[in-house]
Amino acid sequence: MKRPSSKSPLVLVVDDYEDTRRIYADYLRFAGFRVAAANDGAEAIAKAQELVPDVVVMDLGMPGVDGWTATRELKKDPRTKNIYVMAVTGFAGDDRRLEAWRAGCDAFLSKPVLPAELVRRIMGRLTRPA
Repeated sequence: MKRPSSKSPLVLVVDDYEDTRRIYADYLRFAGFRVAAANDGAEAIAKAQELVPDVVVMDLGMPGVDGWTATRELKKDPRTKNIYVMAVTGFAGDDRRLEAWRAGCDAFLSKPVLPAELVRRIMGRLTRPA
């Protein structure tokens, strides 16, 4: 197991289901990432503004402030507009994918996403220039 250090990339995991947040967060930590978590879009916005993570793993369908709205807010804020937002959602249709792109998501994965695939995609992003 890699131990996250203060130089490890920070991933913010946003999902309204505690089990999903915990599974992804545990696996990401195991892979060497620092991890923060939020249970809805409003908390995601606040934590992203405070922590400025390298990547946000954003569920789209959440009660209250949903992932589409949270992503729009992050992308229009100068402090958070360059954060890579990866939608990980149960919404699988092309129309939802297009809606995610329009909101500002940088990547789109349909659930279920195995934690190993999530790590692979995040690592692929972090090894490419912005």
